[in-house]
Amino acid sequence: MTLVAQVLPLPSRGEIYVDARGEGRALRVSWHHDEDTVVLSLWRGALCAGSFRLRIEDVPGLINTLVRGLSEGYAPVANGGRHAG
Repeated sequence: MTLVAQVLPLPSRGEIYVDARGEGRALRVSWHHDEDTVVLSLWRGALCAGSFRLRIEDVPGLINTLVRGLSEGYAPVANGGRHAG
């Protein structure tokens, strides 16, 4: 039996990021304040391939990790935004 996730519209508090590899891949980030979570879901076209519920108290750590990665691994915008390595 094949299970297909129901495609739900993105909540008003969220974003969609298209995967650099294309092929309909995307990351949806949606806030669910009523559940104190942020849901990160991986999509391929209209099919949800997986999701992760991040507790709201863990969001600052994720943001810090992303910021740290940017500051350590990439040249400033003045350099055209290209990878420093």
